[in-house]
Amino acid sequence: MELKSTSFGKHLAQHPYNRVRLLNAGVEVSGDKHHYLIPFNQLIQIRCKRGIVWGELEFELPEAKVVRLHGTEWQETQRFYQHLLKIWQAWSEEMSGVSAGVLHGQIEKITHIEEQDKWFKSADLADVQKDITGAFSAIPVPVGRLNDFDNCREDYHTCLRWLEQGKRSVDKRNLAWTDRVIAENQDFFDTVEVSPLNESQCRAVVNGEDAVLVLAGAGSGKTSVLVARAGWLLHRQEAVPEQILLLAFGRQAADEMNTRIKERLHTDGIKAKTFHALALQIIQEGSKKAPKISKLETDAKARRSLLIKTWQEQCAGKKVQASGWRQWMTDELEWDVPEGDYWKNKPLAERLGSRLERWLSLMRTHGGSQAEMIESAHEDVKDLFSKRIRLMAPLLKAWKTALKEEGAVDFSGLIHQAVNILEKGRFVSPWKHILVDEFQDISPQRALLLSALRKLNKRTSLFAVGDDWQAIYRFSGAELSLTTAFSTHFGEGAQCALDTTYRFNDRIGEIANKFVQQNPYQLKKPLNSLTKGNKKNVVILPDEQLEKLLDKLSGYVTADEKILVLARYHHLRPQILEKAATRWPKLNLEFMTIHASKGQQAEYVIIVGLHEGNDGFPAPARESVLEQVLLPEPENFMDAEERRLLYVAMTRAKHQVWLMQDKARPSVFVEQLEDIGVPVQRKP
Repeated sequence: MELKSTSFGKHLAQHPYNRVRLLNAGVEVSGDKHHYLIPFNQLIQIRCKRGIVWGELEFELPEAKVVRLHGTEWQETQRFYQHLLKIWQAWSEEMSGVSAGVLHGQIEKITHIEEQDKWFKSADLADVQKDITGAFSAIPVPVGRLNDFDNCREDYHTCLRWLEQGKRSVDKRNLAWTDRVIAENQDFFDTVEVSPLNESQCRAVVNGEDAVLVLAGAGSGKTSVLVARAGWLLHRQEAVPEQILLLAFGRQAADEMNTRIKERLHTDGIKAKTFHALALQIIQEGSKKAPKISKLETDAKARRSLLIKTWQEQCAGKKVQASGWRQWMTDELEWDVPEGDYWKNKPLAERLGSRLERWLSLMRTHGGSQAEMIESAHEDVKDLFSKRIRLMAPLLKAWKTALKEEGAVDFSGLIHQAVNILEKGRFVSPWKHILVDEFQDISPQRALLLSALRKLNKRTSLFAVGDDWQAIYRFSGAELSLTTAFSTHFGEGAQCALDTTYRFNDRIGEIANKFVQQNPYQLKKPLNSLTKGNKKNVVILPDEQLEKLLDKLSGYVTADEKILVLARYHHLRPQILEKAATRWPKLNLEFMTIHASKGQQAEYVIIVGLHEGNDGFPAPARESVLEQVLLPEPENFMDAEERRLLYVAMTRAKHQVWLMQDKARPSVFVEQLEDIGVPVQRKP
């Protein structure tokens, strides 16, 4: 059956198509010079219209394309249209049954996802969407027509939602699963730690993404979440103890974690390790060698003695070295260097000792040759940087010689070896789940070890807890962007936040949070307190009032309550503490640097040294060119890390914080603290 334009209609229409012929399952539209075949499986709609003189047929195709036939006799057009429509609708009805079967297969898969008793990972969404796209391509009618069929409409909308709003669908599904699984396992969450977990902690624990970062402020129960996560994996039988690896950044932290795991989870199978202990295990199993760790890594006194002795020998034996080091200390560090044999000056040598350790550590962590390090420097500083590298070269050589004589390796060499073994595939990882504490302290070298370990088994999950507000170790190579851009470095996953602190009252929390978030680049997160405070829980006092403050504290602080006295530097330890043992024998007083106080807590905290100057707080933003090149890029905000350091100091306190200022040369932090509501008092 076919329909043709009339001679007069063809003449008036001047259109490329003037004839349509019905085929087995489609139509053929043609003209003198054009030809278009339209199968029914590409036909969206057929429309019949009446013009002034003739009829018109319109065939709608996917992507809003239209093919029109003009100039046909109106009665014939109607007859052809009715006949074509009947055949097309019958074909469509038959094909809708086939389509419904294809869609139903996808709905069964989606229903299984929604009903399965586990977290649905975002990484798996791509597979679901690929299946849906494949199903749509296997349907015998245009996808846009599925909404016209009663037997397809609901399933089509469900598939479309997962295809176009997949992330929202996954989130909705996982939220419902999380609510249900927490309610069903409430007894576990109430007993896995000493105190029941709160809602945000529970939600973090059950999150099943392959890479999860839990951001948590001070005192919010990060370690509790880590322990509960290990317990949850065992409780759900998602792993046996030997398949769970816990990583900490120090031996003491690892030991404390092991004790806590044993007490709370009643298992010896989960072993918390340091990154260096992990690297050692990888080398031992991957190369059948048992490397010895140098005593220089564990004996700080021997380490500093070696470096200072080598430095003194270089200065004493070579005028070029002596001149170069003098220039380094006076020009870059702005130190006052004595005339003559300055390297014999003991206070100067001790002061430089910590810097030598830091610089040597950065060079060892880099792992490259001197030429490679120099090449990495920007042209503006390359010449000066190469001079500094040459000054440090004898110390690096002395270090390597000491390691060779000892037959040992240092920590940096240990991780380099371990990564090399992992990349060569010479280690079989037993771990399905890696849990990391204090993640904000991670360095690029440690991150490389983690990534290499996860590449061995792409289904190895990473669950990390940390606090970017407590990132205070850039000077030792920690890179904050590994936390703030977590998904970029460790793959698509989830970020959770713990919203409650169990340590300090809401006044300390309010001041500490406001202060650290004055840096707009810090990640924003809530941190609410369970206890109420008052305006005087954080107070600024003149530093000469320290003795009177301790006198006052001796009147009401009990023997089981702790007072932490914190300073930016060790040498700022108040002289008055020398007589504390006899003057205030009942006070539990302890002094430490703010860096050393990380992880500590006390009922009362006194922060001293809030003054400006070379040894002030904040410390002057003065880095050696060697640090500028070998350390991660500094943040684009004044005193960013120093600000976090003060946040750490304030949040060690449970009840009260005193900030002792030098009124003659106050720290810039004092004015900033006043601006956010910290009162200034003349006396305690």
